[in-house]
Amino acid sequence: MKKFALGILFLCCGLLSCTDNTPTADYRVVPLPQEITAADGAGYTITASTPIVYSDASLKREAQFLAEYIKEKTGLELNTTADAAKGITLAIGNVCDNKEGYKLTVNADGVNITGNTAAGVFYGVQTLRKSLPVANNSEISLPAVEINDYPRFSYRGAHFDVSRHFFTLDSVKRFVDMLALHNINRFHWHLTDDQGWRIEIKKYPKLSTIAAHRSETVIGRNSGKYDGIEYGPYLYTQDECREIVKYAAERHITVIPEIDLPGHMQAALAAYPEYGCTGGPYEVWKMWGVSDNVLCAGNDATLSFIEDILAEVIEIFPSEYIHVGGDECPKTQWEICPKCQARIKKLGLKDDDKHSAEMYLQSFVINHAEKFLNSKGRQIIGWDEILEGGLAPNATVHSWRGVSGGIEAAKKGHDCIMSPTDYMYFDYYQTKYQEEEPLAIGGFVPVEKVYSFEPIPSELTAEQAKHIIGVQANLWTEYVPTYKHVEYMELPRMAALCEVQWTMPEKKNYEDFKQRLLPMVDLYDIKQYNYAKHIFEITPTFSTDTVKNAIIVKLSIVDNSPIYYTTDGSEPTTSSTLYKDPIVITENCTLKTKGISKRGETRLFTETIIFNKATARPITLLQPTNKHYNFDGPLTLVDGLKGSPNYRTGRWLGFADNDFEVLVDMQKSQEISTVAISTSVNKGDWVFGARGLSVSVSEDGKEYTEVYNESLPEMKESDPDQIYNHKMDFMPVTARYVKVKALVEHKMPKWHGAAGKGSFLFVDEVEIN
Repeated sequence: MKKFALGILFLCCGLLSCTDNTPTADYRVVPLPQEITAADGAGYTITASTPIVYSDASLKREAQFLAEYIKEKTGLELNTTADAAKGITLAIGNVCDNKEGYKLTVNADGVNITGNTAAGVFYGVQTLRKSLPVANNSEISLPAVEINDYPRFSYRGAHFDVSRHFFTLDSVKRFVDMLALHNINRFHWHLTDDQGWRIEIKKYPKLSTIAAHRSETVIGRNSGKYDGIEYGPYLYTQDECREIVKYAAERHITVIPEIDLPGHMQAALAAYPEYGCTGGPYEVWKMWGVSDNVLCAGNDATLSFIEDILAEVIEIFPSEYIHVGGDECPKTQWEICPKCQARIKKLGLKDDDKHSAEMYLQSFVINHAEKFLNSKGRQIIGWDEILEGGLAPNATVHSWRGVSGGIEAAKKGHDCIMSPTDYMYFDYYQTKYQEEEPLAIGGFVPVEKVYSFEPIPSELTAEQAKHIIGVQANLWTEYVPTYKHVEYMELPRMAALCEVQWTMPEKKNYEDFKQRLLPMVDLYDIKQYNYAKHIFEITPTFSTDTVKNAIIVKLSIVDNSPIYYTTDGSEPTTSSTLYKDPIVITENCTLKTKGISKRGETRLFTETIIFNKATARPITLLQPTNKHYNFDGPLTLVDGLKGSPNYRTGRWLGFADNDFEVLVDMQKSQEISTVAISTSVNKGDWVFGARGLSVSVSEDGKEYTEVYNESLPEMKESDPDQIYNHKMDFMPVTARYVKVKALVEHKMPKWHGAAGKGSFLFVDEVEIN
């Protein structure tokens, strides 16, 4: 056998197809197998008479799945049998050290998929499924090959919030099927939150009525306006939950339920107010975000309430892990609750330089839940806040606020799952151009960003790295009201996710991934998934040339279809300029581009580029950016492109401990009288406006004269989150060098939840006129 480059193998497959017109398999699937070796000799041809043989009775369902998949893609109806025969054979055998590993071989005698376990065989089946072409044909050609494959991580998760919005049982099954297609083996089912309780607990029947019903729902992002429409009661019965567990298990997916505690519990408190600190009354929360009303940690009855709920949950879900949340639990009620303060005193909890006594009280609650679950043979997972106040002894940490929680957990010898918001939150926008997108919570996580995530931080030792057991993407559904919308937010980002979870990092390549994604999308079309198509649109790349004083635009499209463009604002057609070389822009223009592909016309891409005396001129940062928000560096500020309200898109530079201070070299002396900058404000994310502005100018770059200085007031809670444009006018002056400074809010106001801490300042486009 010979190991060829994957591209050569792909080329060979294409040549076979062209030679005899028989549709041919391509083994370069998503996720990419660890090892694909082209074999000598003839391959195998699947026909309607090809049997699917399961050599072990435990593989009967895998054989049935494969028959369904082959019919779905090719129209061929293959029979399954336990009798030995030449064809496609599924078997159990020792093929590698990984229990989910498999070997797939093709030769003239047939196809053999052998797995260490039935799960391994299932993943081999998925690889064969995805390698088949979409073709209504009597024969499918499979080139001779040996594939040895296994997953990088044992925990490959996807999270689905059904509390904020509820989804039918059939929709949940459709979600599980998507996971199976992407080799994902953990379904994290977020069943409870402030906005709704979605699982039947027989001992507490009002959770199924009062807690599962919302009187109305806020419109948009906590606008203060409500839709006036009752929502629910919606929930899953225990039998329905068991049905999902069985459905997922057939696809080798473990369902991990989440009962979020002690915060995110207002829906439960609406039904049983006696378990809150104030005794109520409460209502199921009608708005988004996090309620201050949490379980009373000082009430012994609350601990029994937790145990009773978990006792019923573990009777439904056989998973080793139960997720107990532990995130975003406000302590304001505990700080004034006599019972909670009495508990703090009894336990001897005290504030220290790391945590408050109330944080230690939360650790007490999580520890209590863990001890109960451990006594039943189960383990807990909790969001990374469970690190605060002391980690429960056997807990697995779910790191979502970046990767630092995972690093801390691994260094302490605890297992960890990585789900950082900046890479793995699929409720975030997936394109910079958000005006045409459905409303989302914010953020910016495109397919490429998901694909780029490396779950094992470099600062961990090899031994510590073993505690990073997996990766998970999360979908919160405050702004995702329909299942069709769920699919739009998940796909094709889930394809990028599964390659992060499965494929070794040295084998990953984003450009290659995009090509392999194309046949995966054909399967999405067969399944009628409502996937986002941004990755198939034109991808523009802007760069700033300070020598030519120009903005350079490069255009690409994943299938290399022709691209047409205009620079006068007119809509491009096939009669417009055909893109061949980078576009050089030296003056104001409205660039419009469109691709023509086999999938039809791409979405019209439009970008307005505005020049001023700073555009495409050298610029220097006199104080550094925050390391997480440097993006493309200081040239971002003079690229002629205006940022949208979303500060995460790369069009803004972020500053935290340092003020914004830059030096622009206009490259010649000229008269100026105005400098402008914009700031993006999102106070909930600690992103505030400027507290002061100043401009200084110089002819020689040595002696500077201040021509503008203004102090700005502290932001009010009522100030809107938006872009603020700051224009600084002064008497005309001749200069070559211009210093611009904007002061960061170094202590957030008293009204803010993080009062006294430093904020971020996001700035875009320095304009000089």
